[in-house]
Amino acid sequence: MSQYPNNCKYTKEHEWIRADGAAYVVGITSFAAEQLGDVTYVDLPKPGKEVKQGDSTAAVESVKAASDIYAPAGGRVSAVNDALADAPEIVNQSPFDDGWFFKLENVNAADLDSLMDADAYEKYVGAQH
Repeated sequence: MSQYPNNCKYTKEHEWIRADGAAYVVGITSFAAEQLGDVTYVDLPKPGKEVKQGDSTAAVESVKAASDIYAPAGGRVSAVNDALADAPEIVNQSPFDDGWFFKLENVNAADLDSLMDADAYEKYVGAQH
């Protein structure tokens, strides 16, 4: 059993993406949140922004580092998690649920095929240690 949700797909940069109705929700994995330490600031994209897979779409700052958040798939930003502006620590507390970053619409389905499933991501993370 993977410690990462099976309903998500994963990138080598430690983002996740999962279907949510017609849109896809994007965030960072618990592994990424642990590596960053306490998140202190999140810079989110503007709704309506068109992104391609791999584009730097958001940024996160922590007590340890600042990191870009890359789009796991191409699409259009349809929503952002405004709660992170006042409470960026939600990323650490709930990376797969309340700590999501943005939602994408019109996602390029072919991009999703290039991502890892939970088991593959867990093996990838294990190889990083």
